[in-house]
Amino acid sequence: MLDPGIIEGFPAISLQEMDSVRLMNRIDSKYLTDEDTLAGILLDAKALGYKALQTEGGKTASYDTLYFDTPELRMFLDHHNRRLVRQKVRTRVYVSSGLTFLEIKRKNNHGRTKKKRMEIPASEFKGFNSDAGACAFLAAKSKYTAEGISPCLETIFRRITLVNPAMTERVTIDSGVAFRNVRTGREASLKNSVIIEIKQDGRTQSTMRGILLDHRVKPIRVSKYCLGVTLTCPDIKSNRFKLKVRKIEKQIKQKLI
Repeated sequence: MLDPGIIEGFPAISLQEMDSVRLMNRIDSKYLTDEDTLAGILLDAKALGYKALQTEGGKTASYDTLYFDTPELRMFLDHHNRRLVRQKVRTRVYVSSGLTFLEIKRKNNHGRTKKKRMEIPASEFKGFNSDAGACAFLAAKSKYTAEGISPCLETIFRRITLVNPAMTERVTIDSGVAFRNVRTGREASLKNSVIIEIKQDGRTQSTMRGILLDHRVKPIRVSKYCLGVTLTCPDIKSNRFKLKVRKIEKQIKQKLI
């Protein structure tokens, strides 16, 4: 477990101040490490002037996310089969604030990720079919309809968000990642894995990449949704993602399955 004193020592940045680096249209780079290595990464980031997002719950926020998919798991399989243009649909609760959103993530054939979202009542976290506005939003922003998808995988994790001094880069650090498959009833977790994601528009240099390189942390293409389905749905086609699972196990020296 990460020493909470490390993150509390970062200068704080508010949500309002961070608005200029929301990066809803961005290039994402993901990295995998463990909690022991994370401590050194954070100390280096603090020394270089990074700030940590502070909300009502402090500088570490809890997230509860529910991914939706078709009965045959079309969104999962599109990713598995390397479709360049693909989407994911989810609801997410920002636990500290209680705010709930319907979110649509779209990746285009240039590797850019665009996220669209709308706030929904907390009561619709597990299903929004009865909300005409949410259904219309989904139909307008994706190729899916509310009637054609249903809850699949719930994912919970803790997140630290850092912003560089130039306000050109946002770094999210997710730990304690756990999964519950709504359809199979199976549960799993990523143990002491930490997923670090650098979000930027591609026009600026990333100081965090240099920090990660110093700590021998290498990039990895990974999706929490796809990992969660692979770990909790043994009958689904997932050979490609099982290789990711083995890579994670080697990195953290623990078995996930």
